[in-house]
Amino acid sequence: MEVEQLPDQVREFAVYLRDLLARLDQDGGWCGIFWQRDPDGMRVCLTGAEVPPWDVVEALLQDLGVGGGSCEAEVEAESVRARALHRASLTAFDARPGGRDLLGDRLDVMLREQRYAAERQVELARLLRTAATREQAEATRLDLAWARDDHERATARCAELHRRIADLDRQPPPPVPVPQRRPRPAPPEPEPPERSKAPKERRRRPRGSARFAGMLDEAAPADDTALPTALAVQGPSRDSTASPRGARFAGAAEGEAAEPPAPQRLDSEARAAVAACAGTLLRLRTEGRGGEAHGVLVEAAHWPAARFPLLAAELNRAGLGADWATLLWETASLPADLLVAAADALAAAGRTADAQQVLRQGVARPATEIGTSVLRLTGEGRHRETRALLDAYVRVRTPEEAARSVRDDPGRLVPLLVEAARGVSDERYWDVVHALRVAGFHA
Repeated sequence: MEVEQLPDQVREFAVYLRDLLARLDQDGGWCGIFWQRDPDGMRVCLTGAEVPPWDVVEALLQDLGVGGGSCEAEVEAESVRARALHRASLTAFDARPGGRDLLGDRLDVMLREQRYAAERQVELARLLRTAATREQAEATRLDLAWARDDHERATARCAELHRRIADLDRQPPPPVPVPQRRPRPAPPEPEPPERSKAPKERRRRPRGSARFAGMLDEAAPADDTALPTALAVQGPSRDSTASPRGARFAGAAEGEAAEPPAPQRLDSEARAAVAACAGTLLRLRTEGRGGEAHGVLVEAAHWPAARFPLLAAELNRAGLGADWATLLWETASLPADLLVAAADALAAAGRTADAQQVLRQGVARPATEIGTSVLRLTGEGRHRETRALLDAYVRVRTPEEAARSVRDDPGRLVPLLVEAARGVSDERYWDVVHALRVAGFHA
């Protein structure tokens, strides 16, 4: 982004950040570490091309209190001012065109970083227990301390990105244009509206560094790798404000009989397991054992779907909302049938937003994998799950991505995809039909 194109709030924070760094020892404290580990990330933040995560700003303020000659009260006042400028800058930065997709990409990166740091902590803890010499033990302790710091920063950044995404989701969507159809004298199916150019495919951005992970270089060329297997939460498609008519994850259109299963009762054993899980997570978080806590969440993601609503309530009651968000992300990577079962259970318990989120995350996998899942579900006669998966897919992914999902078996997949798109809106129906025809499939 050119400097003269920066929103005023972003420019103001960049000026503040430069002034803050001018008061610090560039080679000492966290400032020195940031310059050493990610000089490019520091530079783009100082120009305003990026807004640093809050944990970075917080660490720099810590330097101000330690070596900048400021007293505790001055640092506290500085922190309040920095927080206000930082939030305003993020709001303006995210409001740019494409901001929602960029946040999704960054959340994907940070969740991967969080998972890697958690696994790294477990491995280093094992090595520490088996260290043969004092020197090996000291080196491992140092690595373990950095792994814990990386995990704490990744967790904080995931929470920050979730909040930014939620802030965007609360904003009213732009008005949906009414699709224009060509008048035709004969009754055959009308052609979709002409397009001057097919939309560009969304490409995967390069990942950031370990310290500024998820801060992406706008000037770097995008690679041509396939879509990532797990993207972040994406917003509803541009036509999602139209009245939904298709089979959603939690029900169906008017006149359809397909409804999700009724909430299942949990026995005492299941309730005890949920309570024990929440208690274990709370203890591990209190003790700073983030890697082990993440392992508990991964295991819980494979539990029976009926436990999810109670687990959500227990985690939020214990102040572990960030862990619930991580658990939803882990659930989104499950096979399609288990994914839909989890969404069903959440929706049946009234947790509609969570059900929508886990489905949106779950369909952010390669198009061919979606097609394979649909074929398997239909082959097993699980038609309601098929409709739920495809409905979420055509709402979240672009029509061009949706068209790529039918390549393995166009004869079976094209009608299912078209019907799902028709259930979303007329505009999405025509978009998908057009994308299929451009891709060489008869719709």
